[in-house]
Amino acid sequence: MEKQTGAPDTAPAYQLPEGWPAASLDAINQALCAPGARFEMETVEIRGVPTRVWKNALPSLPDLARHARTTHPDRLFTIYEDERITYDAWFRATATLAAELARSGVKPGDRVALSMRNLPEWPVAFFAITSIGAIAVPLNAWWTGAELAYGLSDSGARALICDAERWERIAPVMGELPGLETVLVSRAKTPLAAPARRLEDVIGAPSGYGTLGDTDLPSMGLEPDTYATIFYTSGTTGHPKGALGTHRNILTNIFSSAYSGARTLARRGEVPPDPVPKTMLTVIPLFHVTACNAALMGAIFAGNTMVFMRKWDPVDAFRIIEREKVNVTGGVPTIAWQLIEHPDREKYDLSSLESIAYGGAPSAPDLVRKIRSVFGALPSNGWGMTETSATVTHHASEDYLNRPDSCGTPVAVSDIKIMSPDGTQELPVGEVGELWARGPQIVAGYWNNPEATAQTFIDGWVRTGDLARVDEEGFCYIVDRAKDIIIRGGENIYSSEVENVLYDHPAVTDAALVGIPHRTLGEEPAAVVHLAPGMSATEAELQDWVRQHLAAFKTPVRILFTRETLPRNANGKIIKSELKPMFDTEAAEAV
Repeated sequence: MEKQTGAPDTAPAYQLPEGWPAASLDAINQALCAPGARFEMETVEIRGVPTRVWKNALPSLPDLARHARTTHPDRLFTIYEDERITYDAWFRATATLAAELARSGVKPGDRVALSMRNLPEWPVAFFAITSIGAIAVPLNAWWTGAELAYGLSDSGARALICDAERWERIAPVMGELPGLETVLVSRAKTPLAAPARRLEDVIGAPSGYGTLGDTDLPSMGLEPDTYATIFYTSGTTGHPKGALGTHRNILTNIFSSAYSGARTLARRGEVPPDPVPKTMLTVIPLFHVTACNAALMGAIFAGNTMVFMRKWDPVDAFRIIEREKVNVTGGVPTIAWQLIEHPDREKYDLSSLESIAYGGAPSAPDLVRKIRSVFGALPSNGWGMTETSATVTHHASEDYLNRPDSCGTPVAVSDIKIMSPDGTQELPVGEVGELWARGPQIVAGYWNNPEATAQTFIDGWVRTGDLARVDEEGFCYIVDRAKDIIIRGGENIYSSEVENVLYDHPAVTDAALVGIPHRTLGEEPAAVVHLAPGMSATEAELQDWVRQHLAAFKTPVRILFTRETLPRNANGKIIKSELKPMFDTEAAEAV
């Protein structure tokens, strides 16, 4: 097999195929969503708001699990190193764990936290929790012990399923979590103290899942709008907020992704073929809605195989793609750049790649075209957020290559609009304003935070905080973020969180975090600080200070010191636009 050739510095300009598109987006939408068609829609009332939904969507997560077990039991579901788990084996482990959770006293509506790296146990735990009517709380596996303790406390988690690495962080703060009654720890290599038990004592090691008893999941009569998840998303001020999702929110993604694929083929004038299971290299963490709600749910429905990596490494990824004949990978633009630019790429057969998909961070238009020119694969991305349970807009193939700076158009059950800053007026085509979105994937609100819920969710719409515009054909372009957020390789860093830690340092009296451009990560955090008179601190000292309190990816990569307090407007807010050029000046002086 011929190996891939090196990428040029700049991808060639894309030329649209002759006769493309074969049909307009509106015509395709009408055909795909016609009465009796696979993507037929209906209107139902969700929390008092009439909402378009996919008529043929599954009603609950246990229904999805049963669908997978019935239609493709022998397909490989997950591959992790030498562990290969079929859908039937996964279902057996899920049903066994669900029964154990119920026996331990977990009831519908109880919160059960889940904190581990991407392991075969993750989808077992997630579906076991949600199949008994409990609410799964996936916690960021990169969080520190204090951050994990906050998520456990705020959600009121009654039980926790985690891996040994996370348990090492949580065990020292158990005294702060009196409500946490049950803990199941996966892959523990040392003895565990109560209340912790080995997960393997309940369901065994992954290699033995196929030998577990053949039992069904409990019949709970779960409705589509039953609460199912709390995913934490940090706000610009204060503690992280828990987005309260439903079974419908999550499962909407299955048909949204399938609809997007069918729409792409229809733009070429092609009839969508019967779906063929794919092999996916999944490198984004399952505690993100992109991986859980969009990737995982669609994979289970279609019978796709998900390959997990212990830690991202481009060369390991090349080996896996070649060995497992991976069809789809991606996650964030960083991943795509590293695959393209790594010097060892030509040593591997990557010809099985059909698509490189990503979201979660801005991407350069050149990346979109390089994916096509280097791999012969089709690029795709989408826009969504934790509050939208993942996908609202989707962008792929020729449409994406033609508009590489757009995040696409909404899926058929969703709407977007551009609003004035005060939220009172919809703006005309082409004008920049705040992006609002609605659809059946919008979460119910924030857990135990009615004030933030009222500010963000309005009559079925979510105020995203993103600044955007929409063109004449409905393609959305994210222009900037109104919320004070930095996205580093797909990971959200909220400025106030880092600034608060810097302020806690005894030498710091003024601090601000900004994002500085990074070619593959999108942006990185950098800080400007003012020290108290007579006090001193070094860049390394303050970086270590942040690392002691927050996850490592939130640590500023550069810290500049200013003799004056930071510039502020009349309302006392720091003018961050005046701070970013300081890093440009520093770089120029360094040269």
